[in-house]
Formats: sequence, C-alpha cells, structure tokens
Amino acid sequence: MHPKTAIYPGSFDPFTCGHLSLVERALKVFDKLIVALAVNVKKTPLFTVEERIQLIREACPQGDIEVVAFEGLLVDYAKSREVSIVLRGLRAMSDFEFEFQLAHLNCHLAPHIETVFMMTSQESFYISSQSVREVAAFGGKVDGLVPPNVALKLRERFRPQSF
Repeated sequence: MHPKTAIYPGSFDPFTCGHLSLVERALKVFDKLIVALAVNVKKTPLFTVEERIQLIREACPQGDIEVVAFEGLLVDYAKSREVSIVLRGLRAMSDFEFEFQLAHLNCHLAPHIETVFMMTSQESFYISSQSVREVAAFGGKVDGLVPPNVALKLRERFRPQSF
C-alpha cells in the first residue's frame, strides 16, 4: 500500500481553529498533508506569506505535515508534487456551492485529481478568517477562534496605537 498524500489549500489569513481541526482530522485519513498557502497577488493579506507559514507550522501538531506557499493554479501545483487528492473544508451550504463548482473546474483541468470534502467540527463551523480579522481589528477577543500563537500575533498586529 502506498502512502496517500493530500493537499489542503487556502489563504489561511489568519490560520483558525477551524483550519487546525481540519488538519488534525486529515492526519487520521491521509499519511501526509501538504498545507498549501495560495499566494494571490490581487489580495492584500493581513500577514505576509512568511508569517502565515510560520504561524501554521507553530500551530500544527506533530505529524507528516508540510507547509508551503504556491502561486498559480492549484491543479498545476498538485501535478508538480504528484499529488492527486485535494482536501477542502466545508462550513455551511454556502461553502458547498462554491467548493462544488471549484472541484468540477479542477476536475475539468486535471481529471486525475480528486477533491475530498471534510466538514468542519461543530466547535468551529462559524469561524472564518475574515470574521477573525474583523474581531481582532476592533480589539475583540479571538482566543478560541485561532490557535494561541495566532491570537498573540493578532494582538500584536492590532495593538492600539498611542498618539
């Protein structure tokens, strides 16, 4: 039996407890997980690529996890790594519609790549990176929404400025 590797792509800006839960659960299903940070030059992220990679590495459990950044099409990156499984998380029906379309587009571009959907945990289905950024920007408590190292970095980033 050969090892099964999956790619878990996302912007992870910031990496949330929902993302972490998916990583932990994916390690029970796959032998190796590549957490692939998608670099989108059209977006202005809160954290740099390097910061996000470091935060993910610090937050993830021990195991066969690789954290990398990639540019371009996910299917091209998957082909370059000889990986045929893409892992995607689903929080709600609205996620499903978008992810369903994306999975079919990826299948059109690379028929040998399969998309596997995993539902988020009950504890984190309401968490999104966008909502975490908004809470943190207004000085709200993000503990429990993101791993502790990410919460610390968010507090540092949004520390009230004295004039």
